[in-house]
Amino acid sequence: MAHGSNYKVAFRRRREGKTDYAQRMKLVKINANRLVVRVSNANVIVQVVKVGENGDETLVSAHSKELNKLGWKAGNKNTSAVYLTGYLCGKKALAANIDEAIADIGLKSPIKGSKIFAAIKGASDAGFYVPFGEKVIPSEERINGQHIADYAESLDEADLKTKFSKYLENDLQPVDLPDHFEEIKNKIDDEV
Repeated sequence: MAHGSNYKVAFRRRREGKTDYAQRMKLVKINANRLVVRVSNANVIVQVVKVGENGDETLVSAHSKELNKLGWKAGNKNTSAVYLTGYLCGKKALAANIDEAIADIGLKSPIKGSKIFAAIKGASDAGFYVPFGEKVIPSEERINGQHIADYAESLDEADLKTKFSKYLENDLQPVDLPDHFEEIKNKIDDEV
């Protein structure tokens, strides 16, 4: 006679939607550095992590708030900011003599053109080796904000003030986003 229930409670981090243990075990067995990209409600964190004896060890980290210190005036989690955060992390990793990693997108769905792949492209463009397929990367127009500039040009003054109020509060005209993007990218090159 069987005792108890046949129901098995999943691990806490799985129930909370934080860890896919099957994927995690595959990554641990590979025993390579991982480029971890996490997008929160307000910011982005890109880290190079390795598996240690007592858990993961962060080797290098870049946070989208660091872009603000470099003069970034647009949002901290748009595609351009995610790319620049990945670029910054890639530069920091190279400065720390770490030159490659595999991508770890966590529980995010691997959707073609998503922000997570912008971070991977940013790290790769910095000279950091991360294997990825070119077809999943967002277009160059999305990465540098050209699509936002084009949309802003099509709006009248009232709509522009409504839809881009945060940009305007930060003294950034949305049509200038691609130039601002390049300016911050050049600052990252100069400082790291």
